[in-house]
Amino acid sequence: MISYRYNVFYAVAAKRSFSKAADELFISQPAVSKHIRQLEQEVGVALFKRERNNISLTNSGEHLFEKLKEAKLIEKSVNDIFLSRKKELEIEGEICIGASTTISLYVLPKILASFHKKFPSARIKLLNRNSEHILELLAHHDIDIACVESSHRDHSFHYEKFMQDCIIAICSDHSPYGLSKLTVSQLPSIPLALRERGSGTQEVVSKMLEEVGLKLKDLTIIARLGGTEALKNYLVQAEAIGFLSELSVKKELETGELRKVDIEGLKIVRSFSFVSRTGEEKIGLPRYFVKHAKMTSTS
Repeated sequence: MISYRYNVFYAVAAKRSFSKAADELFISQPAVSKHIRQLEQEVGVALFKRERNNISLTNSGEHLFEKLKEAKLIEKSVNDIFLSRKKELEIEGEICIGASTTISLYVLPKILASFHKKFPSARIKLLNRNSEHILELLAHHDIDIACVESSHRDHSFHYEKFMQDCIIAICSDHSPYGLSKLTVSQLPSIPLALRERGSGTQEVVSKMLEEVGLKLKDLTIIARLGGTEALKNYLVQAEAIGFLSELSVKKELETGELRKVDIEGLKIVRSFSFVSRTGEEKIGLPRYFVKHAKMTSTS
């Protein structure tokens, strides 16, 4: 830390005035003069040229002034680091996050771990439900913030875009459907296994199918399963096609348990958003979590 005497010198040098420096430092002008005189005695050289009512810096004074400018920048940088760290340590309390299946299973765990490492006083609770249920919990103040598919829109909520995800068609390694590219027109005759109603994944799939001219009632749906893992495990054994997040089947695609099914003219991309109650998007621990999650997901 720069000593007080040097701060007095800095104020006089910056203002080129003893009286203005005194006003800035809330001390008397004689006190300023005393500090400067003692500093000049300490360093053994004159720091100011005094000519009637004007003062100017000597060469030594100019040199010291420039060095103090550099020192003040370093001091500010160090103070900012400690202030930031203090702020991090002061962030405490509990945050309850509700997230749809894909996000809660395949994205948030890593982010939650790094968040807790950065903010050790924060307590974290994560609820995994389908998107529809999560937004109900948010509306009833049962959770602090939600992370769901952006297709859900409600004027009582504030949405902040988080990340994108691809939903792909998949089948087992022994299914004939993964051997060649399919067309949208073939889908009605192919057995499908889908997520349950209320699932964000299923809502996005239904919307995209309708955009290419297919309604669910026109399809051969042989099973509906609640949850990503249940649908994955079903598809490994069945000769059916399902639609799941590419994030959720990365491991199975690598091991060969599941195959990606190419369907010409069908590309399903969705966005995930953080959702908070309108007016609460910049309040407390949830705000820090959203900022951390967005930084972590792009690093």
